[in-house]
Order: sequence, then structure tokens, then C-alpha cells
Amino acid sequence: MSDAAIDLDLAGLKCPLPVLRTRKALRSLAPGALLRVTCTDPLASLDIPNLVREEGDTLEALDRVGAATCFSIRRGPAACPGDSAKPPHS
Repeated sequence: MSDAAIDLDLAGLKCPLPVLRTRKALRSLAPGALLRVTCTDPLASLDIPNLVREEGDTLEALDRVGAATCFSIRRGPAACPGDSAKPPHS
């Protein structure tokens, strides 16, 4: 796993843009990559953790710094979009 993080500054964007841009960024990353996202939209505190869970990624940290919320997200194993609800193949 690489600890070199990709930073995504989404400050000032309103719902649904933070979650859409986070999804796009995550899907472009290799498994194990770290994405740090900074948002000021209060709804991102709910939407981004839900996205992370649905995509099969890991939310490693959620910090509030002033009006911003900072997320550290570890990209999970490669999967086809929409496969998160399907059981793994044996």
C-alpha cells in the first residue's frame, strides 16, 4: 500500500458535487491508494461516508478543521461499479 496521498480540495462546492467528484477520483485510483478530500458542504459528512461504504473503500479518518471536513479514504480492491451489493465469488 502506498501512503502517498492524492489531495482533492472541494471547498465551496455544494451537494451533490462533492460526492460526485469524490466518486470519480476514487474510481481513477489503484487499490490501496489514499485520497484526502476537503469539503465545506455540511451534507458531505453524511454523503461521503455512505459513498465510501457503497464503493467498498475504507474511511480511515474524518476530521473537522474550522468549517471544513477532511476525509482520508483508502481505495478498496478493484471492483466493477455497482458490485458492492453482490456477494464475493467463491
